[in-house]
Amino acid sequence: MDQYIARQPILNVHKRLYAYELLYRGAETYTLQNVSGNRATASLLTSTFLTRGIEEVSGMRPCFINFTQDLLERNLPAAFPKNQLVIEILETVQPTDKLIDVCRKLHDEGYTIALDDFVYNRNLEPLIECADIVKIDVRLTPLDTITRTLNRLQNRKVRLLAEKVESVREFEMANRLGFSYFQGYFFSKPEKIEIKELSSSKVNLLRLLAEVTRKETTLEKLQEIISVDIAISYKLMRFLNSAYFYRLQEVKSVKHAIAYLGERELRRFVLLVVVSELASEQPGELTRLALVRAKFCELLGEASPYRGRADELFIMGLFSLLDTMLGSPMERIMDRLPIGRTVKDALTRKAGVMAMFLQVAEAFERNQHKRIVSLLRELKVNTKNITDSYIRAVRYANGLL
Repeated sequence: MDQYIARQPILNVHKRLYAYELLYRGAETYTLQNVSGNRATASLLTSTFLTRGIEEVSGMRPCFINFTQDLLERNLPAAFPKNQLVIEILETVQPTDKLIDVCRKLHDEGYTIALDDFVYNRNLEPLIECADIVKIDVRLTPLDTITRTLNRLQNRKVRLLAEKVESVREFEMANRLGFSYFQGYFFSKPEKIEIKELSSSKVNLLRLLAEVTRKETTLEKLQEIISVDIAISYKLMRFLNSAYFYRLQEVKSVKHAIAYLGERELRRFVLLVVVSELASEQPGELTRLALVRAKFCELLGEASPYRGRADELFIMGLFSLLDTMLGSPMERIMDRLPIGRTVKDALTRKAGVMAMFLQVAEAFERNQHKRIVSLLRELKVNTKNITDSYIRAVRYANGLL
């Protein structure tokens, strides 16, 4: 039976990717109410480390995984590599003598331990001594409680992780309070959209973006664009010589690379480079998220009655964060690009069937089970292989970055 997993990025103070928290989503029907915590964690570990391979799921970044009382007392984390696993102790775990002994041993062996949804209690002192990271929900926890907690922890050798950070304002507040890590999708939402002029370099990138999205653009025109741009030429060579592509021989020239890719994939490559450059002042995870969305939407489209629009779905997913990348309203950006009305409507008005594919990707990122099931049913997409599609999208993004 297929198991469903998802991941949420954890960033550092520089908004660079530090780790992922892996989330169990259940089996084919996405129902979790009948699944025990033990089974959820065991399935997640099996799918991630044994079936899929951690390199596909996280790109070898550390993975935060929740552990129940029973699994901790049985010392299950010790069966997995300490450099790839962060042991997340749920707030429901009781600090029994047996559990404390296991945690001390894991800590001494070099495992990273995080306390989830932390609220200070004197009984937790032995666990605090073993912990490396303390996670605090900055949305549900009142500010005065957070302040008192941080005062209690100021002399401890723990790093602070702010959970549920959904806005730039919350990120800045947590940063000022001394948090080292931040979890949430604050980096993918513009806190405030201002009408402002784009820099000349970004205007040029938008012009290139416009050229590559024109239906009448030819392979020769794209070759001309690439041949005079050293940076794009270099990235094209790296792209084709990356692990994502399997070839019998290396690609040794730009001309060879262009011939190898063909017009469709060459267009797509230029799109990826341009979007990556547009996001150069934003967290690297923003580009990764756009790539995952693009490939995921494309794969969902191929598994639906709308398979003939898979290319459009790819572009829609890739462009879904342009407003954040450019700090400009999506409507204004779309006015400059000669892309189809259906994609524009999906991105600017969240309207039409195309928008529903993007909503599936967003719901998948946020662990919204009922919404995923409802949307997939309406789109007539079978849930059976959705995890395979998501993992393929993650592998695609990892391969390009």
